[in-house]
Amino acid sequence: MGMNIKQIQFGMGALVIGLAQALIPSPALGAAPATVSATVRTSATKSAPETADFAGGCFWSMEAIFKQLKGVEKVTPGYAGGHTPYPSYGQVETGTTGHAETLQIVFDPAVISYHDLLQVFFTMRDPTTPNRQGPDVGTQYRSIIFYRDNAQKKDAQQEIQAITADHLWKNPVVTEVVPYTNFYHAEAYHYNYYARHPNEPYCKYVIAPEISEFRAKFRSELKR
Repeated sequence: MGMNIKQIQFGMGALVIGLAQALIPSPALGAAPATVSATVRTSATKSAPETADFAGGCFWSMEAIFKQLKGVEKVTPGYAGGHTPYPSYGQVETGTTGHAETLQIVFDPAVISYHDLLQVFFTMRDPTTPNRQGPDVGTQYRSIIFYRDNAQKKDAQQEIQAITADHLWKNPVVTEVVPYTNFYHAEAYHYNYYARHPNEPYCKYVIAPEISEFRAKFRSELKR
């Protein structure tokens, strides 16, 4: 397992800049359209909320991205996919619990669909790097979709097939598609981390560029 850059972020701004520039993922050249847009629907009647569970690198970044989408009602960082009950952040970061940093997203399917969320996930996270996302390295940063029913499973598998056929990424997709079993909430200090600590090196030089890219690609799907 590689070094967790979040653990050494203070006083290491220059190092983080270099890592971010070198390792922030980009889709294969010429494969992704200039603007990637999810199809967002509107409805006068509110639907029963549904839940999506994704792991794909640092949950500080994931939370900051998904909470900006129309139809997303709640975003919770936590841990899933492992064998240790009620793990702490420190335990998860050792890579020995089997858990990945995971985001639980509650959304209104009348406004944004599960498929739409998958499009954001596969656009803003690199699904081809096993146990790595940008500068973060370790099993806790692997790419996983935890499906809650057969419909979510089918959507996830079809989206992987589609982006593979379209060569959106030059390397094979390694994202795991596994059934949801449990989710453990992260400690309170992880909630809204980017919003509360925008000037920390990791937030400033890794997350902020991702947010800018996301807002440019999904401008029409953002909350006002």
